[in-house]
Amino acid sequence: MRAPGWPAVLTEGPVVVRPLRLRDASSWVEVRLRNADWLAPWEATPPGLMMVRETWDQRQTIAVYRQMWHRLRQQARVGVALPFAVVVSGRLVGQVTVAPVLRGAFNSAQIGYWVDSQYAGRGITPTAIALIVDHCFGPVGLHRVEANVRPENAASRRVLAKLGFREEGLHRRYLTIDGHYRDHLGFALTTEDVPEGLVCRWRESHLRQQ
Repeated sequence: MRAPGWPAVLTEGPVVVRPLRLRDASSWVEVRLRNADWLAPWEATPPGLMMVRETWDQRQTIAVYRQMWHRLRQQARVGVALPFAVVVSGRLVGQVTVAPVLRGAFNSAQIGYWVDSQYAGRGITPTAIALIVDHCFGPVGLHRVEANVRPENAASRRVLAKLGFREEGLHRRYLTIDGHYRDHLGFALTTEDVPEGLVCRWRESHLRQQ
């Protein structure tokens, strides 16, 4: 039995979001290695990584990708994660992962994302997130989607602001990054916030800005 809303391929203009594939490994590694300075300051790192002194390059390998892919595939099958690749013109340019998906009275999930710096500022990340949030509120059947970012991460905060995510508060020492617990700002949307659909809202907003 498949989990609600998975697998799925979603498109808006040139942006395609689809399930991560095992054969994405080499592209994923290339993009991540090239974007070390752009991504590393915001990436969660379990505290144990500091003890073994793993470098960024050591965490961006084919073997690491395969381990991540197998784990996320298993989670997707049981409905606790939605691991998407972001693709433009056939090229993998980022990743959006919805996890953990929590059912019951909460019926919510967190969303995390990154994009190749060469594709930043083109509306690709907001488009991908809008597609996935609509999918979460539709076929997946969620009520709420949360995003948590460091206050210093101006680029990520701009993405959420463009989409109308509501800032809900500061989480003190929320997540380990580079071996230390860092403060994060919490943002969220619920189904009541976007009755018209987030893609529709983003499309109209993007057109007004052009």
